[in-house]
Amino acid sequence: MKRYYDFLVVGSGLAGLSFALKVAHKGKVAILSKTTLNETNTSYAQGGIAAVTYAPDDYEKHVKDTLVAGDGLCNEEVVRMVVREGPRQIEELINWGTEFDRETDGRFDLAKEGGHSEHRILHHKDNTGAEIQRALSERVFSHPNIDIYENYFAVDLITQHHLGRLVKRRHTDIECYGVYALDIATSKVFTFISKITLIATGGTGNLYSSTTNPVIATGDGVAMVYRAKGTVENMEFVQFHPTSLYNPAEKPSFLITEAMRGFGALLRTTDGKEFMQQYDERGCLAPRDIVTRAIDNEMKVRGDDFVYLDCTHLEKDKLIAHFPNIFEKCKSLGIDITKDYIPVVPAAHYQCGGIKVDMDGCTRINRLYAAGETSSTGLHGANRLASNSLIEAIVFADRAARHSLSLIDGYSFAENLPDWDDKGVTLPEEMVLITQNYRELQQIFSAYVGIVRSNLRLKRALNRLEIIYNETEELYRKSTLSVKLCELRNLINVGYLVIKMAMLRQESRGLHYTIDYPPEKGLKDLS
Repeated sequence: MKRYYDFLVVGSGLAGLSFALKVAHKGKVAILSKTTLNETNTSYAQGGIAAVTYAPDDYEKHVKDTLVAGDGLCNEEVVRMVVREGPRQIEELINWGTEFDRETDGRFDLAKEGGHSEHRILHHKDNTGAEIQRALSERVFSHPNIDIYENYFAVDLITQHHLGRLVKRRHTDIECYGVYALDIATSKVFTFISKITLIATGGTGNLYSSTTNPVIATGDGVAMVYRAKGTVENMEFVQFHPTSLYNPAEKPSFLITEAMRGFGALLRTTDGKEFMQQYDERGCLAPRDIVTRAIDNEMKVRGDDFVYLDCTHLEKDKLIAHFPNIFEKCKSLGIDITKDYIPVVPAAHYQCGGIKVDMDGCTRINRLYAAGETSSTGLHGANRLASNSLIEAIVFADRAARHSLSLIDGYSFAENLPDWDDKGVTLPEEMVLITQNYRELQQIFSAYVGIVRSNLRLKRALNRLEIIYNETEELYRKSTLSVKLCELRNLINVGYLVIKMAMLRQESRGLHYTIDYPPEKGLKDLS
């Protein structure tokens, strides 16, 4: 069962939808979404999108803030490119219908977040991502050249290996011809054949028991490219958001945006004491890795399950106007943020590494591009600066679109591609074999590969993961495809990369903090 498209987009967040809109005039586009089009990491982004708009802000300040947050591992050429091209992409978002908050005089109401030296965060209340998703989805649904496949799960990339030609030449000879995708409603696997493929599948948050990511964030794109012999890098740099709402029964964890601290909220211990100044002179507006480790340390030293975020001293009407969704969410749990402290705890939030791409979004595999959280562009380095992710996604989607448009006339559809082979497979005897391994995987990563690491913890995690890997691969070989089984397999692949790259990085840098290699300066030893 084959379907042919000029452009194939796997993922329906900001990167995927903006790419589709930019190339659709040139040919037919298919967008695969493994749930509904609007269930994406983009939709969950609260804070906003960073871009230089007004003085006293300027490009050099944004560049410097990004480089400082990245702890020496950013690609400065990429940083400068994203910062300079970002404002034009903001204009494009507005032209597509995105509405950002403005002052009474029409100027943008800019927020400030941790690590930023100026107010430069454009936002829509406290649901910026949802507003961007709304605007782009409306454009995509109405475009005659774009076909949307909801509830289609991309299983694997199609490369020369599927034609029986194992690639033994230089790596640039590997080509992507599309993907195999599971139609969840019918359990049939379709062969999507494309001239150009973009991977934009979001993050890997569900490696951990507690994450702000939706349940669909299972590292699918990274795992597919890894299995296809693409290049993956910097997976050790997993960003934990310092402040998710402490509500253990809820998944995903509800995010309390960093913009609240930019607005003036303060972090306190459970007995009401401020603590961030003893960790960093920037206090509550230090970069996320520092704030997260500080909170984690306070919780461990004191034996507490959470710390507090205090907004009670802020002007009530403005607080509610800026953060209406957070106000209503907390109110539903009996917390009045104008009078009560908010209990918060760190949660897995963003994968800074991923599929390695160049400045045009090209991967190691010809005809294959990647953008958004699933990619590693060189912008974030060892730690992402707050609100740089959405601007990165649309800048690289734009560059990937322009690059692919310049080449597509020279491409044709691959011939003689086989359909998915599922001969001899049967339904899994017991679903508990999948669900229990999924839970064990998350427990392993939460306990051993979290905010603070050690060589011993990483080795133990790798040993435990190997057992789960062998069990899952055996099950995969003999079972019919299911989303849960494929997601588990992908998370195991991604988890292996996180552990191995963490073991190889014998230093503490950015988001990778290990007690075996404490930093020489900066945040105190948290062993």
